Amino acid sequence: MGHTVRGDRRTSRATRVEVVTTGVLLRRLQRDPDLPGVGAVVLDEVHERHLDADLALALLVDVRTNLRENLPVVAMSATVEAERTAALLGGGGGARGGGPAPVVRVAGTLHPVEAAWCPPPARVPRTDERGVTPAFLDHVAATVRRALVERDGDLLVFLPGAGEVDGVVRRLAGAGADVRPLHGRLSHREQDLALTPGPRRRVVVSTAVAESSLTVPGVRVVVDAGLSREPRTDHRRGLAGLVTVGVSRSAAEQRAGRAGREGPGAVYRCWAEHDHARLRPHPEPEIATADLTAFALELARWGSPVEDLALLDPPPEAAMATARETLRGR
Repeated sequence: MGHTVRGDRRTSRATRVEVVTTGVLLRRLQRDPDLPGVGAVVLDEVHERHLDADLALALLVDVRTNLRENLPVVAMSATVEAERTAALLGGGGGARGGGPAPVVRVAGTLHPVEAAWCPPPARVPRTDERGVTPAFLDHVAATVRRALVERDGDLLVFLPGAGEVDGVVRRLAGAGADVRPLHGRLSHREQDLALTPGPRRRVVVSTAVAESSLTVPGVRVVVDAGLSREPRTDHRRGLAGLVTVGVSRSAAEQRAGRAGREGPGAVYRCWAEHDHARLRPHPEPEIATADLTAFALELARWGSPVEDLALLDPPPEAAMATARETLRGR
């Protein structure tokens, strides 16, 4: 097995399975859509609905339709909207083809996970105009300390961003466990430290990087702040950025499942049980909210109009118009 990411490739003639980022896959598709030497493509975590992942899936459907009819393409996820994805892969969504692709369901080995509902006090807002409130971070840290007393095993804490991770890590000083941050800004050594079990109990305080992209061994308890960070674009002013929003129901289930991988576990959710049913079923797809300039450039290079691609969701017309105008201005 080998891997390729930006700036680092570890493969040889003996490599049979190569793990690549979605960006690397897009570059290869654009360079040579035939994907020479590739016998099959497996797309993991398609439920996250990142813009590059949606585009890669659409381009692969186009390749199967027009160049390599027998190229196997597998879309994998624990929470994917299976029927929609199967229809797209089999030729739905505007591409030529037959019926939906087969759906293979594999029973997991997840152990029972008990839910504890831990909403903040009524006077404590989760967010304000500046972001996540210090008072809510105090509540998350207090919930972690409660879980340390009530449960055994290592803890995994979910927060929306690196700033909130560092804030809760500071609040857990003296908690009687090894408190380790985990987010994309850390060095590889610091990330490995968070993922390596030690002689003492660990509290791994993480962004969504631990939601599905990797496994944290030893975790039997999850504390979920119930927030995520998603891209949003103000097309009128041409400004793009990340905003803090409530977690989706599928993401909440994905996070809770981290507590049940090695044995029975528990999830402490920092919201009320009656609020859980009102959560969005799935995360908002990036194609509906993000800056589409790079997306429009990829389409121009591919040479197919967006209407001919099998996308799970079409891009907003206004956002695409803004993206094209931006490209013409450059």
